[in-house]
Amino acid sequence: MAGPRLISCVLALATLTLGACSSALPSPTGGEPKVSGVAGGNGGGVPAGGGTVAGTPSPAALTPEAYKGELQSRHKPMADAISALAGARGVKALDQRVGRAEEALSGAADALAAITPPDAVRPQHEAYVAGLRDLAGELGSTAGKVGARNLCTSSAVLVDLADKLAALDKAGAALQSAGDYPADVVSVKAGKKQTRRLKNGSFIKRATFNGRSSLEVDNGGTRDAVVTIMKGGSKSFSVYVRKNAKFKVKGVRDGSYKIYFTHGVDWDGKSKSFTRNCSFERFQKTVTFKTTFTATQIRWHDWRVTLHAIAGGNARTSPVDPDDFPG
Repeated sequence: MAGPRLISCVLALATLTLGACSSALPSPTGGEPKVSGVAGGNGGGVPAGGGTVAGTPSPAALTPEAYKGELQSRHKPMADAISALAGARGVKALDQRVGRAEEALSGAADALAAITPPDAVRPQHEAYVAGLRDLAGELGSTAGKVGARNLCTSSAVLVDLADKLAALDKAGAALQSAGDYPADVVSVKAGKKQTRRLKNGSFIKRATFNGRSSLEVDNGGTRDAVVTIMKGGSKSFSVYVRKNAKFKVKGVRDGSYKIYFTHGVDWDGKSKSFTRNCSFERFQKTVTFKTTFTATQIRWHDWRVTLHAIAGGNARTSPVDPDDFPG
């Protein structure tokens, strides 16, 4: 005799909870063909014989000492990552340290979210974990800005992260005060967004200008620039030229020079770099200043460079790795 079809129907319903089930069994005498079943087998979780089904028990809350140990084990890696980010020098180092900080905070947030804190500090714990996640997520966005050279210094990155840093610092302070828990991972302060500029023609590095030649710089671009002149492996001078402005350097001494220039917004005099929207380039052609004396004449070379594209321009430029740009 064939086994009852009801069992297979129940199994089908358990697999497809929204599916219907029917049977092709012959109609029993005196009744209608009918098959019924309940997904899950026992009437929605009620065991045979009555009673209730107990839910999965929650993990036991950690003791204050054990919880402190969990926080302590993750405190230094996070604090060090944030401090290293704030101390980054150079765009490439900054890019790497933003990534490391994101990994450190994201990993700590996942680990701390998986534990059960003491009941007395559960709200503070949850706020702290949320603060870690928010800052880690913002660091991911900031990494893209550093890669695109929209942010170029650690100070600019901290400004970009200011709100998330402040929120995490507040959450950490609340958790710490609730039981002397080590949650003070933010030890840096973000400044305010600035747009600092030097006067047009300001020298960042001066040279001895006792030659006869001149170099005129025409910056018709949309960002300020700093032009750096290299003679061999040594920096001769650097001059600041504002956007839509020109400046002529007089008294350039004889020699062959390479011309580097960086554009950007917000000049940081301490780091001697633009903090935002930076780019780094150099002219491929070396320029030579030469003074020639004859019996009746003194002749010398003057040069004029434009830092923006112009019709008829004959000087090609190449991008420069930020780490190779003359500091």
